[in-house]
Amino acid sequence: MNILDRLFGISGRVALVTGGSSGIGRAIAYCLAEAGAAVIHVARHKEELQKAVMDVEQINGTAAFLTCDVSDVDDLARTAEKSASFFGAPDILVNAAGINLRQPWEDISSDSWDKHLDINLKAPFFLARHLVPGMKKKGWGRIINIASLQSERAFPNGIPYGASKGGVIQLTRAMAEAWSSGNSGITCNAIGPGFFKTGLTSSLYDQQKVVEALARQTIIGRNGELEDLRGVAIFLASPASDYITGQTIYVDGGWTAK
Repeated sequence: MNILDRLFGISGRVALVTGGSSGIGRAIAYCLAEAGAAVIHVARHKEELQKAVMDVEQINGTAAFLTCDVSDVDDLARTAEKSASFFGAPDILVNAAGINLRQPWEDISSDSWDKHLDINLKAPFFLARHLVPGMKKKGWGRIINIASLQSERAFPNGIPYGASKGGVIQLTRAMAEAWSSGNSGITCNAIGPGFFKTGLTSSLYDQQKVVEALARQTIIGRNGELEDLRGVAIFLASPASDYITGQTIYVDGGWTAK
């Protein structure tokens, strides 16, 4: 086995990806399948999940899907239990499901506040907690959360979203403290994407001046493409990151460094 396979090989691993029907979740699920993992796509909409699985199968990858409302803790428990029926217990978890309603502060309701925190912050913890025992039995596991530019910066109309994504960074540290000790083989890290065109940001792409202004906020001078997330996702899902836990890696063209 060559050094690249030893460091970055994930053949035989099983990855569960929430938000796996679109955007960042779908892109990460696809690249993990390309790298050899069996992938379980999790989201609400069956038709989009089926398309995501077909994309993986077209490259001779291995994939399945489960429908789930990640804001429902009972549905998370059901999903975690059923996930092992496809390829064995997942040992990679990517918490990519997210919501951003972009409401002005005057319009934020108790329900919309709770919805942001339930999907963006509560679901990653409870789903991970269900899967950690299986990872411990294997002596190996990877948990990858999705943070945001708003984990660090304030954006207009983003109070509950920013609060939830700020929480994701601390959640990631706390998960690492809880589950990475004692030679468990489990690590927990987060990816902080910059500005990417996804379902959460597609409305902004109707405003060309806004998109160009966002690109100028980076050091590299452009907004992100979903392909830019492949390397860091495989790195954090693979043995190459064995000694890294509790960290957030920004993939933002230098936005947070500027």
